[in-house]
Amino acid sequence: MPPAHPFDDDKLKEECGIFGVIGLTDAANFVALGLHALQHRGQEAGGIVSHDPEQGFNSVRRFGYVRDNFTSQSLMETLPGPLAIGHVRYSTAGSKGAAIRDVQPFFGEFAIGGAAIAHNGNITNAIALRKELIERGSIFQSGSDSECIIHLMARSLQKRIPERMEDALRRVEGAFSVVAMTRSKLIGVRDPLGVRPLVLGQLGDGWVLSSETCALDIIGARLVREIEPGEMVVITAGGGVESHFPFRRQPSRFCIFEHVYFSRPDSIIGGRSVYETRHQIGVELAREAPVEADIVCPVPDSGTPAAIGYSHESGIPFAMGIIRNQYMGRTFIEPTEQIRNMGVRLKLNVNRALIEGKRVILVDDSVVRGTTSRKIKEMILDAGAAEVHFRIASPPTAWPCFYGVDTPQREKLLAATMSEDEMRDHLQVDSLKFISLDGLYRAVGEAGGRNAKCPQYCDACFSGEYPVAPSDMIEKGFALKAAE
Repeated sequence: MPPAHPFDDDKLKEECGIFGVIGLTDAANFVALGLHALQHRGQEAGGIVSHDPEQGFNSVRRFGYVRDNFTSQSLMETLPGPLAIGHVRYSTAGSKGAAIRDVQPFFGEFAIGGAAIAHNGNITNAIALRKELIERGSIFQSGSDSECIIHLMARSLQKRIPERMEDALRRVEGAFSVVAMTRSKLIGVRDPLGVRPLVLGQLGDGWVLSSETCALDIIGARLVREIEPGEMVVITAGGGVESHFPFRRQPSRFCIFEHVYFSRPDSIIGGRSVYETRHQIGVELAREAPVEADIVCPVPDSGTPAAIGYSHESGIPFAMGIIRNQYMGRTFIEPTEQIRNMGVRLKLNVNRALIEGKRVILVDDSVVRGTTSRKIKEMILDAGAAEVHFRIASPPTAWPCFYGVDTPQREKLLAATMSEDEMRDHLQVDSLKFISLDGLYRAVGEAGGRNAKCPQYCDACFSGEYPVAPSDMIEKGFALKAAE
């Protein structure tokens, strides 16, 4: 089975986005809008659970885009109530596949009442937890590591669901941002390192939890603040927000790739626009890796802000030399091998009039396998470019992520087996330069660069330094980076 996106298999994929609302009439409608704004975090499937005082809990889970599933009035009428949470799930590649039972939010009925949970991130000890829970009699309904949280909650002896969730999450290793709900409460939690994002918003008398601020904007909610690493908030419609910290405090290790690629450019992280940060990445890249050329061209859409920054700093004109087909979706039918082999050309087309005879700087956010980069280079040369220079707005991706990102195995990462010069020769371009790790840190606002003794972010995909040991993968034989 070919990948659903033959032209997109060279990008890291964020696993999911989460959204929750309390205190608003027809809360599920607001959740659907929020999930639509978070669609970039996961395109495979989505789900919503709502609660109504008269009708109780209701749930809908569907494969595909939010716009194709959660815009029907008849369907949304099955999700009544002033409290709802939702989840969008990442897009898998190849034959990996999924079942509808794997689609979140997950729901559990406990002796003290029902609860639903949606999780963004990855549990690095899920295999060990799952084995232990099954041996003790738990019956799993999905293949998702997130379901472990529900089973751990069920086994807790605490009397209230928020406390049961605390018990469960203390057993969990890895990265998690969680949005959960009971019959009367909306709950949000971030792991002690704050690897994955979660923000709090307010709309009238209602409260909102979201993976990103752009989803608050779509419903007209006001950003109140980010949920802090290790914080749990319990929100009631009439009682407001209660906050406490059930985990041992640790230095934050927020995912730096949220700045580079995952978050939408119109979102705010740490009080700063993601667009502004990506623009500054381009500025730093131009300072570190200048080259004589005629135009700076982004690989759309994720490379655009960095390309603009590179152009501004270098003085080389910015040009949209590659045009993206906005209507190329997942459902495109690929009837023949010849059409499948068109790959990137189905999604991107070169603006020949701008490219022909020019020395072109291509700015992209990352190089993972290198397959798409080679195809784009060939398109640029076919259009008559005199030279092709790649500038990459992140350091070389040499290590897999175990904290909620769909990453290839390490041996399939180009930077894991090749030096920068070897990658340049492999891609057959005139030059290839990545931003340095220190340069990336400066671009995100750390003027002194990276603190090698205690990094300010999780940058394991670049450095190989994992802030939480991926115990399941180590058990399978994954070799950590040797100490220097």
